[in-house]
Amino acid sequence: MIRTMLRMVFAAAALLAAAPLAQAADWPTRPVKLLIPFSAGGTADTLGRIVSQKLSIMFGQEFICENKTGASGLIAAAEAANATPDGYTLFVSGVGGLIVASAISPKPPADVVNGYTHIALFGGPPSVLVINNEVPAKNLKEFVDYAKANPGKLNYGSPSIGSLANLAFEVFQKQTGIELQSVSYRGASQAMTDLIGGHIAVTSTALTSAAGTIAGGRVRALAVTARKRVQDYPNIPTYGEQGYPDMVSDVWFALSGPKGIPPEIVNKLNEGVRKALQMPDVVKRLRHDAIDPELYDAPGFAAFVKSENARWTPIARAAIGKK
Repeated sequence: MIRTMLRMVFAAAALLAAAPLAQAADWPTRPVKLLIPFSAGGTADTLGRIVSQKLSIMFGQEFICENKTGASGLIAAAEAANATPDGYTLFVSGVGGLIVASAISPKPPADVVNGYTHIALFGGPPSVLVINNEVPAKNLKEFVDYAKANPGKLNYGSPSIGSLANLAFEVFQKQTGIELQSVSYRGASQAMTDLIGGHIAVTSTALTSAAGTIAGGRVRALAVTARKRVQDYPNIPTYGEQGYPDMVSDVWFALSGPKGIPPEIVNKLNEGVRKALQMPDVVKRLRHDAIDPELYDAPGFAAFVKSENARWTPIARAAIGKK
């Protein structure tokens, strides 16, 4: 009788242990919610909706996008961090809306590296350094020489203190030994308007935010933070080819979720995202926004997040402390 009871206990335990595996194997069996931390129309929203549409078709279940704005992206991150790790609540993470926002927050919702499951990279546009046409510089060397020869005379428009484009320019100033007077704005459009009008001399912003004015010749682009020249903007040299190899960065976004999502689900999602990003219509759409993502597998992307967190967290905190 005791042996029979023990067998029943072991059998029940085995069934309980196997249940999550079976659920992971069958996932998804119902709609998946994708939290987007910024408002409609931005890069995070665009990428989230493009990928969600493709995943809905691939998996036969709807991926429902929900814009959950606030706290520079951390409202969505907090909801995701506290969700059940079953693969049915995900969010669009990113270097700005998760890493930088967490670095400068007095109480971030979770540890950036270990408090979430990081699944797949969507990519994002590089940032570009643009100057007013009246500034007598045709390349980075001439710009640095001019800034050094005119200390305190050039002002820099910061679209957002915590934005990656702004942090990249902070790194550039440190590397070159120049220091411009900072003027803070609430967004890239206001900074670009004042740059065109000559109220500021320079700004650093996402290439997508400056593309129209660059193409129209209303401002001069000196460098882009991409790994290589952007296909649709071949006349803009990279920082790397002008002697600044450390100035490579994208304003990237990605797919993440709560800590503890089963590996089977993570791998399914990672493979699905990578397939979506290689579809011809998606490649064409992303090229329009100068987005050329690396196709990391899940462990590779998790390692990328860890390296980006180590890279940008001290820079973000130093920049905020400087203001």
